[in-house]
Amino acid sequence: MSLFRKLFTSDSAPQEPQTEVPWTPITNMDQLDALSSVSATKAVVIFKHSTRCGISAMVLRQFTKSYDLPLEQMQPYILDLLSYREISNEIAIRFQVLHQSPQLLVIKNGSAVHAASHYEIQAADLHRFI
Repeated sequence: MSLFRKLFTSDSAPQEPQTEVPWTPITNMDQLDALSSVSATKAVVIFKHSTRCGISAMVLRQFTKSYDLPLEQMQPYILDLLSYREISNEIAIRFQVLHQSPQLLVIKNGSAVHAASHYEIQAADLHRFI
């Protein structure tokens, strides 16, 4: 068996590059003021993630695999909306975007300029906001 395994497998099989999104977790309301300030100089992304939702997990994985923007161009934030529901509600009010999950918002100059949810969330779309 091991002879066949050696013949038909490779230790150097190509692997997908691992992308690390430099997320800043949102855990308190004061961060909303801070990220609004940041959005005056560069775009801000807020990913609202439900940790109990399979769709949200899949969308987050796909987003992470294709995210390629440096911090100089875009600041990514992530919100665990199950743990911080009141912050999620405040985001909906402050940026005038109906709450959905999963949801991605792009904030520029303190306003939401893009909102996507579920399968519409695409990291490639972010390039038009930098």
